[in-house]
Amino acid sequence: MKLLALVLLLQTGGGPSAPPALEFPEPGLDDTVAYQGYRTRFYRDAAGNAFQVYVDGRSGRIVSLWADAANESLAFTVRDTAGRPAAPAWGARDAVVSSAPGTRSVSYRLAAGSAPLDLGLFMLGSMRFERDFQYAEGHLRPFGGPAFIPDELVRLIAALDRLPPVERTRHLALLRATTTAELRARLEPTITAADPATVVVEQPSLDGRDRLRLELRVDPDDARFDVSRRTVRLLPAPGRSATLTVTATTTAKALTPLGREQIFDPAFLAFYERARAAGDSALHAGARPDDPRVLRSRWLERQVRGVELVSYREKLMAGLPNFATYFGRDDMLSVLLMEPVWTPAMSEAVIGAVLRKLAPSGEVSHEESVGGQAIRENALTYDSLVAVYAAASDAGARARAADALARARDILRDLQAVRENYRMVDDEFQLPVVVARYLSSAAVPAARQRAFLLGAASGASGESRLVRLLRELAFVAARTAPYARAQLASNLVGFPAAGQGRWMSGSWRDSRAGYGNGRFAMDVNVVWAPAALRSLQTIVARLRALGYDADALLRQAPELRGSVLERYLRRPETLASAVAAWSGTARHFQVALAPEEARRRVAAKLAWLPEEERAFWTARAAAHPPGPGPLEFLALALDSAGAPIAIVNTDPGMRLLLSAPPSDAAGREADLRDVRALLRDYPVGLFIDSVGPVVANDAYAPPAVWDAFRSDPYHSPRVVWGREVNVLVSALAGRIRAAYTEACRLRDPRSGPYVRQLQAALDRVAAAVDASGLQHHELWSYRVEGGRVRPIRYGASSDVQLWNLTDLAVQFVLARVPRCALGT
Repeated sequence: MKLLALVLLLQTGGGPSAPPALEFPEPGLDDTVAYQGYRTRFYRDAAGNAFQVYVDGRSGRIVSLWADAANESLAFTVRDTAGRPAAPAWGARDAVVSSAPGTRSVSYRLAAGSAPLDLGLFMLGSMRFERDFQYAEGHLRPFGGPAFIPDELVRLIAALDRLPPVERTRHLALLRATTTAELRARLEPTITAADPATVVVEQPSLDGRDRLRLELRVDPDDARFDVSRRTVRLLPAPGRSATLTVTATTTAKALTPLGREQIFDPAFLAFYERARAAGDSALHAGARPDDPRVLRSRWLERQVRGVELVSYREKLMAGLPNFATYFGRDDMLSVLLMEPVWTPAMSEAVIGAVLRKLAPSGEVSHEESVGGQAIRENALTYDSLVAVYAAASDAGARARAADALARARDILRDLQAVRENYRMVDDEFQLPVVVARYLSSAAVPAARQRAFLLGAASGASGESRLVRLLRELAFVAARTAPYARAQLASNLVGFPAAGQGRWMSGSWRDSRAGYGNGRFAMDVNVVWAPAALRSLQTIVARLRALGYDADALLRQAPELRGSVLERYLRRPETLASAVAAWSGTARHFQVALAPEEARRRVAAKLAWLPEEERAFWTARAAAHPPGPGPLEFLALALDSAGAPIAIVNTDPGMRLLLSAPPSDAAGREADLRDVRALLRDYPVGLFIDSVGPVVANDAYAPPAVWDAFRSDPYHSPRVVWGREVNVLVSALAGRIRAAYTEACRLRDPRSGPYVRQLQAALDRVAAAVDASGLQHHELWSYRVEGGRVRPIRYGASSDVQLWNLTDLAVQFVLARVPRCALGT
């Protein structure tokens, strides 16, 4: 092993050896069959930024992701000479990391074997480019075809060509170029042979500011390369096996990683250390590797490392490899779930980031675009400004033309300026919930809360976080005011129109089919908007305790005078009235189907399925019928007329998480109604043994919804989402814990049957998800095969997902549930 490490160091130019921080699938912790030939490793580069490599055995795609300030990727596809996907095995376990002024590099090795291989479809740039490329199945295209070039970049260059020559030269200089031909050369990577055993693939960013470099190297005694314009053939020598050394280099800015002591509070770290010590002791005592204590220790360490990989001082990343950038919703939901185990500084970091990215209107940024994706989006703006300039010039509007041209130049001066996406609806209602939890925390002294709120939201504006927060609360108050005045379905918070009679999926189920083309989402209107108004009450009370009455707050943000928020600040009873009005929104979404009607709709959906699935689920439906009473659930959404779209869904789990435990029989029955809907066996409900609760069941919806989910299965009956599992388990554990006193007695003896049903649900969910072998994933799927259900990795799933890593907090909460409550 020492000799192998030395050889690798020599081949890659030196640098420290870096073992994988994580690797999937991991025998003993993962079902390797469910990964279907997919495997991945995570490293830390010289600056501590995450660097992921994955090999997809089904397509032969090899992708290196750099989770840095530019969200970069370097990728290629490997095939045999007959054009079939090939998946090289891992070479050396460790990578080699190095840095030089302005660059960082990571080298890893792949065992390429003794047969010739073709490498093609090279893509260097933003991970968003790679995502789009794979979504369009570009990675499956034949080698040698046209390069994948984002249309936005082509349009920018075309816009430059339309400018007068002198003006074009000024604009090109801002992009560090002299001609548009030079820019066109930057649109695809160049492949050159440095020598017979070394190939270099390079690509600059369109603005010339950054550069990605991929070097492929073999031992010249073992193999050589044959290079064409867009492909590379690897030719092993007779009787020799080739090892491919891949070196990725970037010039992009690094981020500042956070360690576990900065992320997790002392109570959780003590919990983690106890589990780790128990696992070590078991091994020293001769325990088998599959001993529960050993597996628990390994699992906790893996999850802690996962959190570290997505946690940076500048931002938390939503997930790797697909979302290595900021997502507001993901961060805020993670704060809510991780509150029991995170330091207060993590909550402050998330709240601060959301307020820093707030729109002037008070809207919350759903997602930032950085690096190559920011270039792509800014390029569209540039193209539109040049079009305005041309039209104004033709019309003789010289002032308007000059203004458009000046704004276009400003775009080019910083073509990588971060772009914020404000199109989502749910995140505005999540921020008040997170802030209320923070301001109510006994772990954060009032002086620290005051200092945090008065601190600058961003260096550019000079505004305080308090001013930004008030602006966001005013947006929430105004958005919910129509329904507070008149409780009509048409006054609920709706999604924007998407054209052609469709509505944009503007909440977390943000695929095209996610809400069954609903206009009013249940999660927004039954869960988040009421929770935001209750949280607004808490925030107003806490601000008053910190010394800010209505007049003091309006002096901070005088533009809010006359707003709905001012009325709430001056007359708390009006806010209480709004809270009461919004507490009844569930009535619009209630669905109750008679048993025979439920059976009829399920039978119709099953008849639509392919033969093997139809036979399997028909037998399951017969074994688990709807039951003697009405089938009740909350519809996923309402259509544009306010009628429920009868899709059973997991979103009521969030209601259980955010609402207080019930104190009466009616409240407990409402809880159990939601739990029964989640835990009924599929295809009647959502639950599939050895898989978990699927995210939706469209059996009771019109056939058009079935077709939509089949073509876009991301939030369909084919998928379990880890975030929904963690939300449900956290909610159930919290309810159970709250039902008991410290002496392990039920606070209300009449709640015994209720608590036992919650515990049975918790046990069943945990067992099914553990059996899937995919519980750490962002999402997972299944297939019916040989008369059984087999869990499988979902193709677009993230390997390390921020809101899936919240299962650390779930385990911590479960460990604090009284043992008597667990029946032990």
